[in-house]
Amino acid sequence: MRAHSLFISTMLAAATVPAADLARPATLTRDGAQHVIEQATNYARAHGAPGGAIAVVDASGLLIELERLDGTFPAAANISIGKARTAALFRKPTRDFENIVNKGRYTMTTLPDVTPFTPLQGGVPIVVDGEVVGAVGVSGASSAQQDDEIAQAAVDGFVQQHTAQHSVVTYVPSARVAEAFRVDGNLVTTDTCRVNASRRDGPGEAEVHLRDTDIFYVREGSAVFVTGGTVTQSRQLSSAEIRGTAIEGGTEHHIGPGDVITIPSGVPHWFKSVARPFTYYVVKSASST
Repeated sequence: MRAHSLFISTMLAAATVPAADLARPATLTRDGAQHVIEQATNYARAHGAPGGAIAVVDASGLLIELERLDGTFPAAANISIGKARTAALFRKPTRDFENIVNKGRYTMTTLPDVTPFTPLQGGVPIVVDGEVVGAVGVSGASSAQQDDEIAQAAVDGFVQQHTAQHSVVTYVPSARVAEAFRVDGNLVTTDTCRVNASRRDGPGEAEVHLRDTDIFYVREGSAVFVTGGTVTQSRQLSSAEIRGTAIEGGTEHHIGPGDVITIPSGVPHWFKSVARPFTYYVVKSASST
C-alpha cells in the first residue's frame, strides 16, 4: 500500500500546477483577482482609508475586477483602472513613473491614448515566480501614498497566500487509503484540487464537470468508459456540473489496472459498464477560468 500513498503525492503535485488563481500562460484569473481585492480592502479598512476604488487587471492589462468602496469620489474607478493597466503593461509600479515626471521628464505624459498610461502612484504589478501575472490599481484613499500602500499590501498579501497554498505537503498513510477505498472516501482537499479513493460496483450516470479536470488512475477491476458524445436526458445538477442517464456517441475506452485517463473540464464522461471490484484514484483539479 505504500506505493499508493506515494502515487497520491505525485498526482497531487501534478494537479496543483494549473492553480485556480493562475492560468497558463501565466495570467491572473477571476478568482485570483477577487483574492487581490480582498487583500486590498482588508488593508484599507484596517488602516482607516476613507474610501477607494480597487482595479485588478490581467497580464495584458484587461480589467478583471473592480471594487468601489463607500465614500469614494466618482473618478476614482477610472483612475484605478489606468494605474493597474500601466503597472501591468510596463511591468513596473506606477510610483516609478510619477517620480520620473516629478523630476522634470514631462514628455512621459504625452504617450498616445492607445497606450493606457497613468503616471500616478498606486499601481503595482503582481509578480509570481518572477513573472508578471497581472496588476492592481488603487485610487481614492486618504492620499496618493496610501493608494500606493494599499496596492502594494494587496500584492504582497496575495503572493504570500498563493505561495503558502501551493507549498503544502500532504501525506496520507496507507491504512487511511485502504479505508477510504472501502467507503469511497476523500483523501485530500485543497483550494485547487481534491483526491478521492473511489469505488464503483456498477455503471453510473453520465457527467460533465464545467470547472474541474478529472484524472483517473485505475487500481483494480475493469470498465468500459465513454468520453465525448452527447449526454441524454441531461439536467443541471449545479452551476459546475451536468448529469444525465447515458451518452450517445462518444469514444469507448476499455480501462484496467494501471491505466490513467484525463478528462478536461466540459467533456462528457460515463462509466458504461464495470467489472467489480473496481477501485480508482480520482484527482479533481480546478480549471482556470
